[in-house]
Parts: sequence; C-alpha cells; structure tokens
Amino acid sequence: MIKRILGQSKLEVSALGLGCMGMSFGYGVPADKNKMIELIHSALEMGITFFDTAEAYGPFINEELIGEALAPFKGKVIIATKFGFKSNVEDNNRWSALDSRPEHIREVAEASLKRLKIDAIDLLYQHRVDLNVPIEEVAGTVKDLISEGKVKHFGLSEAGVNTIRKAHAVLPLTAIQSEYSLFWRQPEKELLPTLEELGIGFVPFSPLGKGFLTGKIDENTKFDQSDFRNFVPRFTPEARKANLTLIDLLNKIAVHKKATPAQVALAWLVAQKPWIVPIPGTTKLHRLEENIGALAVEFTVDELQEIDESSSKIIIQGERYPEHLQKLVNR
Repeated sequence: MIKRILGQSKLEVSALGLGCMGMSFGYGVPADKNKMIELIHSALEMGITFFDTAEAYGPFINEELIGEALAPFKGKVIIATKFGFKSNVEDNNRWSALDSRPEHIREVAEASLKRLKIDAIDLLYQHRVDLNVPIEEVAGTVKDLISEGKVKHFGLSEAGVNTIRKAHAVLPLTAIQSEYSLFWRQPEKELLPTLEELGIGFVPFSPLGKGFLTGKIDENTKFDQSDFRNFVPRFTPEARKANLTLIDLLNKIAVHKKATPAQVALAWLVAQKPWIVPIPGTTKLHRLEENIGALAVEFTVDELQEIDESSSKIIIQGERYPEHLQKLVNR
C-alpha cells in the first residue's frame, strides 16, 4: 500500500483511507456488525491504515464498531473522529444542533476515547463550524487536549478558507475534510490553493459521489427509505438522469484504462495532489478491493488534462445538500 503524509504534519497514512459512516448510518439499515468487523480487518490486510468515523454516525454505534474492530491493532492504525453536534435525547438522539463549546468538546473527546478503546485520538475534526463559538476558542481547546495527550492532530470538516486560516494560526491544522470528486469540484477554486499554501492535508469524503460515480446508479435506482440520498437534490431521478453524462465519460476512460468507473474517479482524485487522501466508504468486500485497485491506475499529464477539459464541460445538476444542511458548510 502506498503511503502519504497529510500536509506538513508528518502524519503518515495509507493513500486511501476507509470511510466507515455508511456501515452504521446514512445509507439505510446499518450493516451487520460482525460482517463489518471482518470488512475492516480485510481492509487492514490490504494495507489500509486510516479509518474515519464520528460520534454522530449512529449516533455512537460507528465509533463503537471501530473501537471493537481495531482494538487488537493499537499503534498500527490511524483513527479520525469528530465533535461538533449536540444530540437530542428526546428525539432518539438525532443531531439537532451544533455545539463546539469547549466543555462539550472535552465531553465528546472523553466519550470517543472510551468508545474507540484508545488512549489518544489520532485526528480530531470539528464536524461543522459552529458560528456561536469563535474558531480560535475551538482550536485552543483542542490544543489543550493535545498538550494533555488525549489528541494528536487537529482538523476541520467543511470549513471555509477564512475559518481555516484563523484556526491554523492558533493550532496548525493537519487536515481538512470536505467533499471533493469529479462530481463536486468546488474545492479547486479556493480550498486547494489555501491548503497548499498552508501545508495542510486534504481528506476528501464522498470521493465516489455518494456512490454515483460507480456507474451503478441511474434514474430508476430505488434507495432504502432511511437512505439520506432520498433527500439530496442531486439524487432526484431527474438529476440522476441528467448527470449520467459524467458516467458516460468515466465509462469511456475506464475502457481505455482497463479499469472501472469508480477506479478512474479515485485515481483521478489521488493524482491531483500528493497530500490528498480520499476515504471511500463501502460495506462490500468486492467494492473495497475495487477501490484499492484504483491506486494501480495511473494517468499521464495529457490524460489528466483531457479528463479535466472533458469533465469541466459537464454541468452537474442538483445541489449536494438539502437547504438546511447547505447552511452548515463553507462557514
């Protein structure tokens, strides 16, 4: 497995991580726990060392899963988790509000350490920027947790560049996690140049466009009633049908490269910068193997330019979040 360093942090991880959210949350009924532990162990055997979770996934059950699965491998893996939401016990622990108050960050960190069965969190992200708490205060709290040996590295998720700069001035950021793929290229405008300037790593989530870039989803695909894609504008039947133009392009490249559309999409992402580490998620062993196979797909400079030119002509239809969630990004 190829290794990469996240920014200037010296945090070394596998060139592909494993996003674990979908094992417990977001994409329908949670998968069987024992089967997911087997899948995580298979990922380890294939060289993946970087695992992404959050207290909000479930809530809590995803961290518990990761903690149980990775307990025998302490010191050999990097675990990233997140704080920043407040659960509403009266509403089945649904995440009803943002909460990055210092005391809450500490509560979450302590609880995550127990669920993950670890002594220190390798990478702790603020899940979403909380405008009610100055980012300098958030960074200062995580800095204290680092000095206490409870956290090793600090990151932000879906933060705007001004917030990133303010946080980085207080405590150097190791990584930013945001969506990035051929399905969502907005980070190229401001985020990537800022991260390169500051020496911060980038961890793209949904690098396969929430499954769309696998080429296995079209306007007739039916999702489980609890699958959050039912509420995403980009996944209405009309938007999916329109966006198949991108899949046509991926299929064309995949034939030429003797690869799959998903492998092309991941290989393209890995080729953008040496400090980018995508975290595709899956609950299936054959998809895990397919994703890792993307690291064997290489592009020439001319091929990358051709992909860039061809994909830039495709106008993706539909917002990537419903309106109430859209307000929480790029703050």
